Amino acid sequence: MGFTVDATAPDSRARSATLVTPHGAIETPVFMPVGTRGTVRTQTLAQLEQLGAPILLANTYHLWVRPGRAVFEQLGGLHRFMGWSRALLTDSGGFQIFSLPGTRVAEDGAELDGQWLTPESSIAMQTAIGADIMMVLDHCVAAKSSHAEARDAMDRTHRWARRSLAARTTVQQLFGIVQGACVPELRRESAAVVTALPFDGYAIGGLAVGETRAERQDMTELVTDLLPHDRPRYLMGVGTPLDLLEGVHRGVDLFDCILPTALAQQGVAFTSRGRIELDRGVHRLSEVALDPRCDCAACTRHSRAYLHHLVKCKEPLAWQLLATHNLAFYLRLMSDIRTAIRAGTFARFVVEQRPILGAADLDHPPGKHPRKKRGKPTARGAFALHVDPARERASIRHVASGEIMHSVNDPDVEAERIYIDQSRRIAHALARATPLVVWDVGLGAAHNAMALVRRLAGRDVPCTLVSFERDLDALRLAVMHTGAFPHLRHEAPHRLLHAGHYARDGLTWVLREGDFLDHLDAAPRPDVIFYDPFSTKVDGPLWSFATLSRLYAVLAREPRPCELFTYTTSTAVRTALLAAGFHVACGVASGPKAETTIALVHPEPGEHAWLGADWLDRRARSTARWPADGDPAQIERALAAHAQFQVPRG
Repeated sequence: MGFTVDATAPDSRARSATLVTPHGAIETPVFMPVGTRGTVRTQTLAQLEQLGAPILLANTYHLWVRPGRAVFEQLGGLHRFMGWSRALLTDSGGFQIFSLPGTRVAEDGAELDGQWLTPESSIAMQTAIGADIMMVLDHCVAAKSSHAEARDAMDRTHRWARRSLAARTTVQQLFGIVQGACVPELRRESAAVVTALPFDGYAIGGLAVGETRAERQDMTELVTDLLPHDRPRYLMGVGTPLDLLEGVHRGVDLFDCILPTALAQQGVAFTSRGRIELDRGVHRLSEVALDPRCDCAACTRHSRAYLHHLVKCKEPLAWQLLATHNLAFYLRLMSDIRTAIRAGTFARFVVEQRPILGAADLDHPPGKHPRKKRGKPTARGAFALHVDPARERASIRHVASGEIMHSVNDPDVEAERIYIDQSRRIAHALARATPLVVWDVGLGAAHNAMALVRRLAGRDVPCTLVSFERDLDALRLAVMHTGAFPHLRHEAPHRLLHAGHYARDGLTWVLREGDFLDHLDAAPRPDVIFYDPFSTKVDGPLWSFATLSRLYAVLAREPRPCELFTYTTSTAVRTALLAAGFHVACGVASGPKAETTIALVHPEPGEHAWLGADWLDRRARSTARWPADGDPAQIERALAAHAQFQVPRG
């Protein structure tokens, strides 16, 4: 095994090298077709050999699930199992930790579909597979993750990297992975830590997961400049032909991506005439070849008209032909790149190829006025997007009532001030890493829940967050417009909507869809409640005396204190809370409101500023002091006997 740089390109970081493996020498830069489960979709091994693919990528997690480690240990590894005589690289399962719903990450490893993947079990699986190149298990997060979340994942990746090294028992090459999202200082720190460890090569992970192309290029250039010259560099999961060209230009040696086969299934072909979408009607009568430079079967035996027909009929042959063509295009592009590097003409090659590789069908470009794509919907169910140009942000409007969520206040600031910063239970859990249960009643657009997710990021606090919502259309609408709702640029709410739960580190977030009272008894007893239904007009039953009495009865069964925070200062709601049994206190101001409301169960001495005689005086002058339901006489008796008003308090 070895790696030798054979040539470097003037005016570029590009280099041509030879990577020696037990299954043959590989000329780099190289593209690795993705054989997730030990097969490249639609391609036979004979086709891949004819295309000249010197190395394939196989997926550790999916092969771990089926057929399993024992099969490879008994049958002699994946090379023998699938009949492939050339090199193999295996990823570690790190991307599946990011992409699969319901994944739970802990220090030991990650729980995926009920099974624990650890650095040690990942290396053991890759050893059984017999990969020429193995990857350490890493913790991948979205590229635009917060600084705290990116650091937490990066630090864990470093700890797992050391464990992966310690678990290696063979001479198979092992690559470390640089993480850090799109935070330059984290990328620098990660590169320093990982390159200090004795890896055979280094990968750049955590890209092509939500960042822009410019951000991806900037992070790639930053990291490659910090990696050793005498080790191979691998940009994981990237990308389009233009991405490959730009990656090589910045010093990358190895690439993999599912796009050649995945887009082929959609009728998309990459050609020397740009990216061609064969479902377009312009190809219906075209007798020309798909790509005049290509000698694959799709280009030499068939016309664009025939390929258009296969695509429109959804014939599997279309997928197979276009996948073969796309792989041929990728591999030929890498060959042309290697030739240009060795000839010293790569910088000119980049200038010439950029407009072609980034073009959309040079033979039949979209017209000057292409058909306008349907925009994202601005309404869903009972809700619509409301944009206030003066305040340069969007909100959710309830169409029937006309009421707007957070019509005045910044919802993220309000969420932190009212629901997070005031809570003694949350502060105690953060300070002592003690278990915490939070109920989020009225999920809405998830501002309150995401404020808690942000506050817990990077903290080793076991927390169960239960969100109750009867109508998820507000959140579904908001996640379609993350540009207007930046707090939703996080995997958590998307996974919550998709799978009904989200788990990462110590946080478990569970969705309970339907009527709040139907789920009340089965939910774990909370320490804190974010009580944020839309309004008394839209969600009247949740503000009723009956509901609040039922809630208090459930909470009072256990002697533990519980805090409830809500934005309202309604005299009727405060009266209902008190009559139900809660102690009620003044909360912090929020926007134009001078105060908000805190309700307490089994309060501790001196906890929050309870309402006193002055509030009772104001209430007596109110014309709307009773909730819509309940007997006023009974409520008055309950207030008169309430312990909160029996002892004078300062």
